Amino acid sequence: MPNDGTDNNNSTQRLLADDEPVPFVILNGKSTLPILLVCDHASRRFPEVLGTLGLDPVALRCHLALDIGAGPLTERLATTLSATAVLCQYSRLIVDCNRLLMDPSAFLEFGDGIVVPGNRNLHPEDKKVRADEIYWPYHGAVESEVERLGAAGRPPIFVAVHSFTPVLNGESRLCEMGVLWDTDRMTAEIFLHDLREAGFHVGDNEPYSGKAPHDFTVDQHAESIGLPHVGIEIRQDLIDDEQGIAEICGVLQSIIASLPARLEPTDISSRQPQISA
Repeated sequence: MPNDGTDNNNSTQRLLADDEPVPFVILNGKSTLPILLVCDHASRRFPEVLGTLGLDPVALRCHLALDIGAGPLTERLATTLSATAVLCQYSRLIVDCNRLLMDPSAFLEFGDGIVVPGNRNLHPEDKKVRADEIYWPYHGAVESEVERLGAAGRPPIFVAVHSFTPVLNGESRLCEMGVLWDTDRMTAEIFLHDLREAGFHVGDNEPYSGKAPHDFTVDQHAESIGLPHVGIEIRQDLIDDEQGIAEICGVLQSIIASLPARLEPTDISSRQPQISA
């Protein structure tokens, strides 16, 4: 029975039905270009068994449910670059794949003035089922593509694509792009320089920080084995329609395409990523 957020004390034995989409999609899975695009928050899809989590239609379309524009932008980048991309196919409100599972925001109960009834007082088994059926399969796919691209030649440059709301908690954000990083300043500097040259107001670890533990996907799959990496945040009003997506794609495409020539290869032959459920 769909979850309306009124009772979360009974654990769910099965989350995804056989006829529902798998947790992730891989684009250009045979490409050997040493670039891997990932999008943790590409979809607002909910498993049918969870209904709407007690949210109204407006909340289901807002930035809490997905990174608006990030999925289509990642798909377009993958197409124009002929690069491999891995995108999560379920909403971050089911489980946030860019958080440690022990982080309270992995199963968000409240954000930006919105309560998520279906995530309140979740049974530990429900959290485990969401992790087992969505979170770990997605991260397993990312891990596999890192390994495949490394085995094909040069280890990949890891680019995580996100978007952020123009207004949060009633405050406007002037920043148009954010470059998130922790240990890899070199890749970040390329994006900071080129995006500013293109005329954008660019934040250095703003509006969010890329410092651990805030950026789990990059930490887990790139930083842990020394891959060149960066997280890119785009303000959602810049990519909330086809024209905006095309314009931002053109800017990012030229930067990303230049990365292999501007960065030294990284040897990960003896340092494979470790992931465990």
